[in-house]
Amino acid sequence: MSTNLNTANSAVSVKTASVAQSLTAIVLGLFVVGFVGFSHVEAVHNAAHDTRHANAFPCH
Repeated sequence: MSTNLNTANSAVSVKTASVAQSLTAIVLGLFVVGFVGFSHVEAVHNAAHDTRHANAFPCH
């Protein structure tokens, strides 16, 4: 019986970790788009712009 409980606890912790990682990625993505994409600091904006072009992602 303890083997089944350990397996169930492991599945729950993996799911919780997956949700936490997804939320972290979403928050980081929104920060990058919001801060870097609309930054008035020219160096920050140009670095993001050059990275988009380096990855063959059209932006204009």
